[in-house]
Amino acid sequence: MVLAITNGKVYDGTGKVYKKAVVLAENGKIKAVGEDLKVPEGAKVINARGKWVLPGFIEAHTHVTLMGEPQMRGANSGDTNEGTDPITSQVRVIDAFYPEGMAIDWVRRAGFTTAMVLPGSANVIGGEGVAFKMANRPTPDDMMIPGTQVMKMALGENPKSFYAQSNKIKTRMGTAAVWRETLRKAKDYSDALKAAEKDPSKAPKFDAKLDALVPVIRGEMLCRIHCHRVDDIATAMRVCEEFHLKYALEHATEGYKLADKLAEKGIICTIGPLVSGPYKQEVWGRSVMTPAVLVKAGVTVCLTEDASVLTKNLPIHIGLCIREGLAWEDALKCVTVNPAKLLGISDRVGTLEPGKDADICIWDGDPFCNYSRCEYTIIEGEIYENKRLDMTMM
Repeated sequence: MVLAITNGKVYDGTGKVYKKAVVLAENGKIKAVGEDLKVPEGAKVINARGKWVLPGFIEAHTHVTLMGEPQMRGANSGDTNEGTDPITSQVRVIDAFYPEGMAIDWVRRAGFTTAMVLPGSANVIGGEGVAFKMANRPTPDDMMIPGTQVMKMALGENPKSFYAQSNKIKTRMGTAAVWRETLRKAKDYSDALKAAEKDPSKAPKFDAKLDALVPVIRGEMLCRIHCHRVDDIATAMRVCEEFHLKYALEHATEGYKLADKLAEKGIICTIGPLVSGPYKQEVWGRSVMTPAVLVKAGVTVCLTEDASVLTKNLPIHIGLCIREGLAWEDALKCVTVNPAKLLGISDRVGTLEPGKDADICIWDGDPFCNYSRCEYTIIEGEIYENKRLDMTMM
């Protein structure tokens, strides 16, 4: 099928803006974007007159479908944290991902076509996350994007407070020690596997936790590290450099204090959630001004709501960042180009360039304005019309 989006104000994600253009897609891929394109006969046409046409949004850090929504008070319905041990590198979110979870529709209605779903931050090493398309598909395997697996890790208040009562971790020192000890074991395990390639007698006894960390310790899998405070950010960098890990930082709430260092090291930071109260000490410095500070320093920034259903509010909260100095063009990159780079799928998504997936969102105004609405979300050419909700049907 050929899809033609006509007459829209098109932001292609590369910096080009067309006041009135046509976007052509065929077989789930972008075919062409331009102002004088002919619409093929028989094409499915969406007239976007007066609308804004943009690349589908990408959320770099979610827990979509893992939170057991809708929740009942007191019920243990979520699957975000396997809180039985500080090290659960062997668990995979795909085993808890519910393809019919209510969050998928709500988040898709906000223009999101791709997201990364991660384990929570209760554990020092929390397990494997993966990126997926927010399309209606029968199984998690049909939604996941191959090759996007990452390892979630966490520092700071969450792991030490979660495990304090069981006397497994009580301090930031203890958290870092557990992390280092596990990485050292993973390095030894990985070395033994390599030695066994030449001499099978040297093969180590299978260990699920260490086996999951082999691609991490070999620099083949990205680590996504939860850290808010300056000391935790510094620990993340210190340990990752000690073990030569490939890594990115999650939240980096006090990252504005280290903006130049983060830029110098080329560390991608996923900032957010952007709007919340001071519910714990390490987020007292949270500010919607942080993205602008980091971007101006040269840091590659992604923006996140760090949620499930509430991910739908991210475009509105990005508007607050724009109010506090984040350039609109940079804001768009923070939910398109930059997360595509972080997730390793820039060849597929993030811009409306020929050959890329036909992932598109069409808004009735500026997507970062709180009274704009996403009218269409298109995923690999599949059209989702976001009709205005009828409250009498809910």
